[in-house]
Amino acid sequence: MRVQNGPKSAGEHRLRPLLAPRSVALVGASRKRNSIGNDLMRNLIASGYDGAIYPVNPSNETLYGLRCYPGLGALPGPVDLAILSVPNRVLEQVVAGAIAAGARALVIFASAELEGEEGSLLRERVAALAREAGIPVCGANCMGFYNNDHGLRAFSAFHPEPGEPGGLTLIGQSGSLLQALLFNDPRLRFNLAVSTGQELVTTAADFMDYALDQPSTRAVALVLEAIRDPELFVAALEKARAREIPVIVLKLGRTEAGAGFALSHTGAIAGNAEVYESLFRRYGVISVRDLNELAATAILMCGPRRVAAGGLAAILDSGGERELLVDCAQDHGVPFAQIGPQTVQALAAALDPGLSPVNPVDAWGTGRDYEAGFETCLTALMNDPDTGIGMFVADLNDELDLHAGYAGVCEAVARATDKPVVMMTNYSAWSHRDHAMRLSRAGVAVLDDTAPALRAVRHAMEYRDFLARPAPSPRSAENPRAAHWRAVLAGRDDALTEDEGYALLSDYGIPVPDHRIAESREAALAAARDIGFPLVMKTAAPGILHKSDVGGVRLNLGDEAAVAAAYDDLAARLGPRVLISAMAKGQAELAFGLVRDPQFGSFVMVAFGGIWIEVLKDSQLVMAPVSRDDAARAIGALKMAKVLEGLRGAPPCDRAALIDTFVRLGDLAADLGAHIAELDINPVMVGAGGVVAVDSLILPAKGNAAHG
Repeated sequence: MRVQNGPKSAGEHRLRPLLAPRSVALVGASRKRNSIGNDLMRNLIASGYDGAIYPVNPSNETLYGLRCYPGLGALPGPVDLAILSVPNRVLEQVVAGAIAAGARALVIFASAELEGEEGSLLRERVAALAREAGIPVCGANCMGFYNNDHGLRAFSAFHPEPGEPGGLTLIGQSGSLLQALLFNDPRLRFNLAVSTGQELVTTAADFMDYALDQPSTRAVALVLEAIRDPELFVAALEKARAREIPVIVLKLGRTEAGAGFALSHTGAIAGNAEVYESLFRRYGVISVRDLNELAATAILMCGPRRVAAGGLAAILDSGGERELLVDCAQDHGVPFAQIGPQTVQALAAALDPGLSPVNPVDAWGTGRDYEAGFETCLTALMNDPDTGIGMFVADLNDELDLHAGYAGVCEAVARATDKPVVMMTNYSAWSHRDHAMRLSRAGVAVLDDTAPALRAVRHAMEYRDFLARPAPSPRSAENPRAAHWRAVLAGRDDALTEDEGYALLSDYGIPVPDHRIAESREAALAAARDIGFPLVMKTAAPGILHKSDVGGVRLNLGDEAAVAAAYDDLAARLGPRVLISAMAKGQAELAFGLVRDPQFGSFVMVAFGGIWIEVLKDSQLVMAPVSRDDAARAIGALKMAKVLEGLRGAPPCDRAALIDTFVRLGDLAADLGAHIAELDINPVMVGAGGVVAVDSLILPAKGNAAHG
């Protein structure tokens, strides 16, 4: 008889039976050392879990003083969580049995792959069983989880010293990378750590959603190969923003080679790296490049205080280290506080003769009464209105009394300020565990290695600025011509003609040059007189997407004779249909584009380049729709943005018009992106007089396969 898997209680999170179960059955429990079944038993017992634990193994009567049951059907009643430490050959049978016995959640360590079975059929059958029963699953091919809030370690590797609980949730699609963070740095203090594995049913987004509901969560860190539930992932990011809980992501598979390994590892499609970065920027996600940066950022963001308005104030005991700090801070985009006269005066009064009252301050002189001197100087820096975060730079060693004194200075200053105080070491060798933990418990983050530490500080400042921005306002309505263009695009397999492209851009308020279509020499001359010189003439023959490649463009036509000669040449080689337009002027050539992501929708690109776009690789991608603030930040982030300010006596470009145009392209992408396979506007001429979209290529979505 099948036991009904109980419904969740009102107000209960759907993952409560998995992550905070009231009872646990361990199928495959074992007394054999160095087996998963044994490590799990030891973890469950050592964690102090106060729920019922039911070992399941027909070969034993008791395990670790607990009665052992021959099967799930022999248990006193249904359990919340069944942890399955069984081989693939019996996995499907055991999953079905657990569901029949009323288990409300599963953890699966096996890979769910059978040798000789093509595809991932076992994985799919197991997932189907869980979905039909409506139960969450951690795995398959996972390492389990720690829930320190609940006193539960359902983890496949036993560790005798799991560390102090804290406010960091760690969710990893790589179990090994998760384990590296979980077991090696006691400054990382977790409330929840989950190895998600293949995410057969329950995804990283589900676990993040659960973590955001926990009062203990201060920050969420994710190690991701792919996002399997984009809608829920975005909803979780919105929840994190609303609750001001920072989300830190190490995205794996950013390169083409890395993405290939991601696919072979878990079947995960890594996705477009630039799309992910754009998504992260939209929702304030902190994107990191490696584990050291993730760890440093998590340590800082889990601290008791967030960065205030202003820059970095730092104190050191070395002139050389000050030079290193200033150089690296500039490399990593960390601004220093511009301290005021009162702070300068306080520093000057405390420093030994010959030391400069500046930020960063080298405060080591004679060493006389150094603790009082450093405390006075660091306190003055922290009290400055332009200081957002304070830093003491010293390469700590547990054996040096000097460094014990420095730790005491940081503790004293931290008690007297409402801003974060951190200690940074330039060298990452771990010889200061005692000082690091002493300071960590006092609310002072110790960040190792100059580059990761400064990137963590920059991330904290950027997150502060993200929270200070108003949430983007939703668009009031779509463009009144959107329905017309959806119908046009839906009925086409080939690219829009250039005049159709101009019409579409014009309907969205994107400026285009004055233009005419002509199909005879006489019509071309009439159009030229109407528009005025100088002119551009292009072939408008159907099917020619890249006109320059076939000699189909003539520039700077200055009179009627030039127009007639150009028309005769193009008509003879490429056909009688041409487009004639005014010659656009501008100081800078940019490009716009549209990227359609199958998971997250439409994104728009702005880039410098014209014909050099692929060489310069100076672009920014923004999720559609685009606010004016988003557009301004993206344009300002271009490496060549100073060109827009006007060089060598040229007037500045009309940046407001450029921002408006990018916003309107975002509106176009939001309305029509699902119907467009490719959209390139290149070049976009920008000058003091405004913006003109000169050339465009627009392929309907139906034509994606045909046109590549």
